[in-house]
Amino acid sequence: MSDVQNKDWQVEQERVSAVGEEIDRKVKALKQNTGKVRSDVLEMRKTFWEDVTVNTDEPDDMIETAASIKQQAELLSERERTHKQLDRHLKTLDRLKYSPYFGRIDFLEKGEKSSDQVYLGIASLMDEQDENFLIYDWRAPISSLYYDYSPGPAQYNTPEEGIIVGEMTLKRQFIIRNAEIKGMFDTGVTIGDEMLQEVLGNNASTQMKSIVATIQREQNEIIRNESSKVLIVQGAAGSGKTSAALQRVAYLLYRYRGTLNAENIMLFSPNSLFNSYVATVLPELGEENMQQSTFQEYLNHRIGKAFDVEDPFTQMEYLLSGESEVDDQIRGEGIRFKASLHFKKIIDQYASDLSSQGLLFRDLSFRGDVIISKKEIYDYFYSLEKSYSIPNRIQIVKDWLLKELRRAVKRERSRSWVEEEIQFLEKEDYMEAFKKLQEKNRFSENTFDDFEREQRLLAEMVVKEKFKPLFVRVKNLRFIDTTQVYLQLFEQDNIIDKGLPLNWSKICTLTVKNFHNMVIPYEDATPFVYLQDLIEGRKSNTAIRHIFIDEAQDYSPFQFAFIQRLFPYSKMTLLGDFNQAIFSGATGSETVLTDLNVGDEDVESFVLTKTYRSTREIVEFTSGLINGGEKIEPFNRKGRKPVIEMVEPTKLNSAILAKMKEMKDEGHRTVAVICRTSAESQKVYGALKNELPLHLIEKGTVSYEKGNLVIPSYLAKGIEFDAVILYDCSQYKREGERKLFYTVCTRAMHELHMFATEGINPLMASVSKDAYKLI
Repeated sequence: MSDVQNKDWQVEQERVSAVGEEIDRKVKALKQNTGKVRSDVLEMRKTFWEDVTVNTDEPDDMIETAASIKQQAELLSERERTHKQLDRHLKTLDRLKYSPYFGRIDFLEKGEKSSDQVYLGIASLMDEQDENFLIYDWRAPISSLYYDYSPGPAQYNTPEEGIIVGEMTLKRQFIIRNAEIKGMFDTGVTIGDEMLQEVLGNNASTQMKSIVATIQREQNEIIRNESSKVLIVQGAAGSGKTSAALQRVAYLLYRYRGTLNAENIMLFSPNSLFNSYVATVLPELGEENMQQSTFQEYLNHRIGKAFDVEDPFTQMEYLLSGESEVDDQIRGEGIRFKASLHFKKIIDQYASDLSSQGLLFRDLSFRGDVIISKKEIYDYFYSLEKSYSIPNRIQIVKDWLLKELRRAVKRERSRSWVEEEIQFLEKEDYMEAFKKLQEKNRFSENTFDDFEREQRLLAEMVVKEKFKPLFVRVKNLRFIDTTQVYLQLFEQDNIIDKGLPLNWSKICTLTVKNFHNMVIPYEDATPFVYLQDLIEGRKSNTAIRHIFIDEAQDYSPFQFAFIQRLFPYSKMTLLGDFNQAIFSGATGSETVLTDLNVGDEDVESFVLTKTYRSTREIVEFTSGLINGGEKIEPFNRKGRKPVIEMVEPTKLNSAILAKMKEMKDEGHRTVAVICRTSAESQKVYGALKNELPLHLIEKGTVSYEKGNLVIPSYLAKGIEFDAVILYDCSQYKREGERKLFYTVCTRAMHELHMFATEGINPLMASVSKDAYKLI
């Protein structure tokens, strides 16, 4: 290191120490403040009712009491909010203390005489007088210079002043650990290779890390995009799509902090395991976590417990097990058709036709007798004005039915069964009737009909209680036979359409059979709920302002159109890789990433071709598995070539066991044995669990620990492991499994080892023999 470099290093280290001292001062002051606010909150909770004026004698007094309670509750809520903010600020300072910043830029604004020194970290920090920034938040407008420019002419955009033009005179990057500079380098490129090498050379974690220091220029464009209604990020495996998306959430929360909070943002993720994997990213950046759900959870919630709703993993198991090629072909054809916008149009037309005829209802029965028949409901519905929408007419029918039920309640009160029921009432029920009569001033020593009044009241109580399930059914619109309405679609010749699949009649038979077995196949779940919405009407969700969909290639055009209908006022960010579209049932089917009109002014698309997860050798192997793989650019991190090891089926488990132990000895902390199916995973886990510590990952697993794990192929999406062992790569034979095979191979960061029991996988025909080692 030269004298100049040495002096620079010394000056920068002194600054890190000075910033650390300022953080200590702020922490001390905040802790005192936090302690006072905490004791205020505890005291207010303890004395809440002592400080409230309670008087319920007169109406005016009750109003005063309500106002007093509201005022005290608001005061307590404000102090609790303050305590939460102080606590969050303390946590942020704690993170800054040991690694306060990762970058510095010197920027000379046009017209100014001296450069501003801008240090970037995960949060802002002011000096002691709160006049100057010691650290700028990476999301601040000026910080975009670091990600977008090399030294030389540069500019950035501010919400208040517009574009600021000038020159970047220095760009410096730091690696700071425990408040000590471990690496420092001036760079001419966006992010220096040293920084990336330091980060990417580390072991895989069970939690995704937020590495704002390594954001690339193209990722920064995605993160700070504010104009697009729909933002599509198509990126190769390991290109940082998810990381950019989560940092985009953090940016939006920072940029619109007065009007947007975490509750206004929703992430649809591929599975519960993934939710756990990304759960710590936003808290690391000092933000609250957004709402997270899987699309399956939403469908389950909507359909309820009457049916077993198949999930995409069970559908995948069915297709991968391949028990019957003919059934697979019919099911696959049905999956593709029901995923299409063509099928959505058919349902739209069908719903329109239901306005005139064909809607089906259920009888309303009480004690074995039909009190309002489905024909009566049908006739009443179709007697209503045709110009009203179906949902509006359904509401009118609901009100009519509730009125009819109330009449039925009155009729039933005098029936003999009611008297019998009264005989078996508990003492508490009699006391309740007595109390109600007293409240109505109908029970006194001067009346002769008290017994009759009490009997009438008890009869009313008994009948109302028995009718309660019927009232609930009507209020929840369960008098509509939505299941049969949906299945009507699949009756012969019910759809006159030229674009039906070749095996439509067989698809219809299979659909009806599944529903009769109380199973809704995954491909039917969205169309079913969509039709239900067209009939019943459903308010759109206006609270959610931004939707993020990860693994968007696995959402069909129908599903995406449905989500847009649910959240019509939301901006959307879609992240995916067409080469990892494994849930489509076959290759070449439409997905959101291929179907959306990118030419539309509301839709903007980004393509990330550089991959950072895997070593160059693994990327060179995996890119040969897919069309267009030559466009994927590996980050220059060296490693071993992927290995294909031929083994006899009887020796496969012992070979895997030996390999796992070897990988562990080499320092790999997360070693994943990826099996093709869940059944295969369970078999492997059963065979090896007594030989070494092992975790089995299943579709219900919500998190995983470091160590050895066994996981089915389709659950590994979106997650990375130090080393991957493919259980038997020769089992991936069909062209329809190419994307699945590519996906599992791209999970490996440092090492990929594939066992094969039946020779070289036919899907590897286009991979150069130099790209792997055969043993």
